[in-house]
Amino acid sequence: MLRVLIVGAGLTGSLCACLLKRALQNRVHIQVWDKARGTGGRMSTSRFSECVAADIGAQYVTATEFYKKKHHSLYEELISAGVLVPMSCSVEGLQQKDQSENFISPKGISHIVKHFLQQSEAEVQLQRHVTSVSRRGALWEVEFSEGQSESFDAVVLTMPVPQILQLRGDVSRLLSEQQVALLSQVQYSSRFALVLFFSKNPGLGLDYGLKYVSDNHCIRYISVEHQKRGTDLSDLGPSLVVHTSVSFGSKYVDSDPAHVQTLILDELQRLLPQLPQPISIKTHKWRFSQVLTSVPDCPGHMTVLDQPLLLLGGDAFTHSNFDGCAESALSLLSSLTQRLPPSH
Repeated sequence: MLRVLIVGAGLTGSLCACLLKRALQNRVHIQVWDKARGTGGRMSTSRFSECVAADIGAQYVTATEFYKKKHHSLYEELISAGVLVPMSCSVEGLQQKDQSENFISPKGISHIVKHFLQQSEAEVQLQRHVTSVSRRGALWEVEFSEGQSESFDAVVLTMPVPQILQLRGDVSRLLSEQQVALLSQVQYSSRFALVLFFSKNPGLGLDYGLKYVSDNHCIRYISVEHQKRGTDLSDLGPSLVVHTSVSFGSKYVDSDPAHVQTLILDELQRLLPQLPQPISIKTHKWRFSQVLTSVPDCPGHMTVLDQPLLLLGGDAFTHSNFDGCAESALSLLSSLTQRLPPSH
């Protein structure tokens, strides 16, 4: 049985694992590693309790007419499973593209990733920070933070490009000058996400589900989570998600988190003075929030070595949304099914 490691439990990694399992069935044993405490990557959902959750990364999925047709089977699968439902809440300040449709995930955006991981039957290892990838004959030896290592027939790296280039071992050595030049062009925006959880039954005084703020140096986006999802709050307290602007994120990305949280809270208080006192506040820094500049020509993935197979993937090789990640996963699948050796 072939052993394949996918590093990164975000959308590209989880969908790649799912599609590979469906294609190769019992020929392959898939592991998915991620350095975080939970799955989702930039499709993460923060939980205050078992029943109260807030999306701190991607907020919803926008399907253009083109991609609704191209990725029809993926959308149908997620809709049929109840993972995606059409977004029906009021949205302020959204510039909607023609013929596009927005979807939310009722249990939180990370449920999309969880669905694909469950379908993949992969062995998922969390809090496993990959530090080195080295060739050992016909295998890859992958070291992680505890100083231990495992060997694989093929490795797929889906984390942000700067993290790939920081790996010890053979990855940087095997990349050609042209590949390094292409990867060096990738640029990301940085943002902060602030989540406020409130006690049961306080009125937030907001009638929208989502709002895009266009004239503020700090805050770009606000989500009233229960209204975004159409959730009944009879036994739960509401939660509010705030995303900062790209310029604010870039300015404060390396600042003290407590100071950044204070700055965001002060601006939020100015914008929404009627908000009650939250019972819990979480701040999350997205150093690599969205891809601003992808690998030229959006190839879907990059092959570092054919034998043993080492691939790079993720939205840096396409574009930074659901369909971009799906494009990369499909591109990775094509390479894996064509280039993996016969089962042991």
